[in-house]
Amino acid sequence: MTELAVRELPLFPLPDVVLFPQEVLPLHIFEHRYRMMLRTVLDSDRRFGVVRWDPESKQMAQIGCCAEVLKCETSDDDRSNIVTMGQQRFRVLEIVREAPFMVGLVSWMEDEPPVDDIQPLASDVQVALKDVVDLSAKLLGHKTVLPDDLPDLPRELSFWVGGHLGGAVADHQQQLLELTSTGERLQLEFELLDHTRRQLAARTVLKDTFKDLEG
Repeated sequence: MTELAVRELPLFPLPDVVLFPQEVLPLHIFEHRYRMMLRTVLDSDRRFGVVRWDPESKQMAQIGCCAEVLKCETSDDDRSNIVTMGQQRFRVLEIVREAPFMVGLVSWMEDEPPVDDIQPLASDVQVALKDVVDLSAKLLGHKTVLPDDLPDLPRELSFWVGGHLGGAVADHQQQLLELTSTGERLQLEFELLDHTRRQLAARTVLKDTFKDLEG
């Protein structure tokens, strides 16, 4: 695992929210401490750390993703709606202070260079993703399409898929975020997508069977 640099970073723990690099995250800032944090962030480099807070274990994850504020609208009551984008991942080395808002000493993380060609695996993930989208659209009865700008590069694709998993999947997302192997991340995503694809395919067959019987 490659860890590049160390710095202090304001931290924003969010229940079951896992941010991935290059993913957009809108937030409503209303608590006093986080309004203070936002003012501090806007006066510096517009960056803070998003870390998952697990409501069940009452624990904060040790690995999160830096968010950069792209847009901020503040109302008269000092509440703000912001739009952020995920940047680098980080590991929390220690909590420097907890008041008025949490600040951690963090080290940046990057994926290790792949040893083998992972492009075929990335292609398998893309196919499985398209199948899941197509089958979901058929079951729901409305058209759903993947975005035109779906990443082609394996690492960026793996982050995109991780950020767009549906349902109560925070545990899986945190696991994907923490991996420092693009290949392992893609392999786990393929397994998750393939499992979903099989379930959707079975439901589609069942739906078609009942439709034939009714007809």
